[in-house]
Amino acid sequence: MKSKPRVLLLSATSGAGHVRAAQALEKAFLARGDCAVEHIDALQYVSRLFQRVYDKAYISMVRHAPELMGVLYERTDQPWHHPRRRLALDRLNTGPMIRLLKRIQPDLCVATHFLPAEIIAWLIAKRKLRAHNAIVVTDYDVHAMWLCRTVDRYYVAIEEAAEYLARIGVPREKLRVTGIPIDPLFAAPVVRADARKQLRLDADATMILISAGGYGVGPVEQLVKDLLALQRPWQIAAIAGKSEKTRKRLEELAKEAGNLPSGSPRLCPVGFTTEMDNYMAAANLMVGKAGGLTTSEALARALPMALIEPIPGQEARNADHLLEAGAAIRCNNLPAAAWKIAALLDDAARLKRMRDAARSLGRPGAAAAIAEDALRLLD
Repeated sequence: MKSKPRVLLLSATSGAGHVRAAQALEKAFLARGDCAVEHIDALQYVSRLFQRVYDKAYISMVRHAPELMGVLYERTDQPWHHPRRRLALDRLNTGPMIRLLKRIQPDLCVATHFLPAEIIAWLIAKRKLRAHNAIVVTDYDVHAMWLCRTVDRYYVAIEEAAEYLARIGVPREKLRVTGIPIDPLFAAPVVRADARKQLRLDADATMILISAGGYGVGPVEQLVKDLLALQRPWQIAAIAGKSEKTRKRLEELAKEAGNLPSGSPRLCPVGFTTEMDNYMAAANLMVGKAGGLTTSEALARALPMALIEPIPGQEARNADHLLEAGAAIRCNNLPAAAWKIAALLDDAARLKRMRDAARSLGRPGAAAAIAEDALRLLD
C-alpha cells in the first residue's frame, strides 16, 4: 500500500501573519485526508542570535522605528540582487533547519516565510532534498526577499503580483493567483445577527471592530478615546491581542464609557481571541493595521476597513492595493482618524460600495485552493 505524501509547512514567528497562514494551510491539507502534514516554526531551528534578530527586532522596529522599517524594505527590494550574500548569511545560522529538512525528506515543502523558502530552494538545487518547493506570499506585493530560483509554485494574493513576477523572470506556469490563505472558518457564511448574539454584542447598533493585531501593536487606546468622545450611538469592540497592558487600559475606558440607550456597553474590550471570524461577521467597519492576513480575513467577511497609520513597507503597499480597489480608507493622521471614520459611517451609500468591493476581492477558499494545486505537483 502506497504511503501518504509528506507535506511540511514552514512558517516563522516574525509577525503573526506567517504563522496564521501556515495554520490555515495545515487545516486545509488535513481536511483532505490524502497526505501527512507537519507544520514547523523555522525560527525554532536557527541560531539564538538569529532568532532574536528576526523575532524581537521585528516587533521592536514596528513599535519604535517604523520609518526605518520602510527604508530597509525599499532598499532591499531589488529583485535578484545579492542573493548569494544573503544565502551565505542564512546558511550560517540555519544549521538545525538544514539538518531537519535532510532528515525528514518531505515530498512537498510549503513556506509562508521567505527564510525557509530560500533554504529549501538551495537544498533542492544542491540535490540534498528531493521535495517540491511552494512559496505562499503573505502580502499583496512580492518583495525581493521572496525570490528563489528553485521553486515549483508561487501562490500570490492578486493578479498584479503574478504579473510583476512574470515580468521579472518567473515562468508564468509557476504562478497561481489564489489569495492569501486564511482559516477555512472564513469560508463558512455567518449571519451578522447570529454572530452578535453569540458574542453578546448589541443587536442593532453600528458596530466598529478595532484590531491591534496579534501582538497588540498600534494606537488602539487613543483611537478608542477619540471615537467615544464623539458620543455616537456606536458599539466598539476593541481587540487588544496579546497585550495585557492594552486590554487593562481598555477595560478602564469601558467603565468610564458607560452604556448605549439599549443597555449594551459602548466599549467591549477583548484580549487575545480565536473568534475573529465572528467579530468580523458582526462588524460594520474594521479599524486596524494593513497586515496581509488580517485584511484578507476582513475581505472574506465583506468588511470595509479603515487602515490606521500603515507601517512603511509592506503594510503601506497592502493599503495602496485596498484603497485602489475601493475596500478601505486610510487614516494617516491619528488625531483626525475618529472624524474620518465618523464621516464614512455617516455615508451609507459609500459604506455599501466599500462592502461590495471587499466582497469581490475576498478569497475565503484560498487555503483549500493552494492545498489542491500544490498536491498536484506530486502527480
